Amino acid sequence: QVRLVESGGGFVQAGDSVRLSCVASGRIFSDSLPGWFRQAPGKEREFVAVVGWRDASPLYADSVKGRFTISRDDANDTVVYLQMNNLRNEDTALYYCSTTSSSKFGSQSAREFDSWGQGTQVTVSS
Repeated sequence: QVRLVESGGGFVQAGDSVRLSCVASGRIFSDSLPGWFRQAPGKEREFVAVVGWRDASPLYADSVKGRFTISRDDANDTVVYLQMNNLRNEDTALYYCSTTSSSKFGSQSAREFDSWGQGTQVTVSS
């Protein structure tokens, strides 16, 4: 079982940038594919991004494409980041790190992900 801890959230202004971090323990990310989800109050948890697999590029939700970037720490297989640029009010949510197996790459369903972290809150104000 992998344990995930997110950090980096906070209160920001619209247009600002934030980088979220996710640190894994128990099993490094080289054995699975890390991704990010978010959940706003009163809404379902939604897919944000997942790292690429083999020759495939990372996948992003349409709402964040071109603004968010998911990446791994090249020197540390236990860390993954979510760089969020040009933040909007609608990006306000609790952001979760999770993992999925390589066999499920391409799925954006939360049911295909496991080992959820506790989340880090991002609040964007205008």
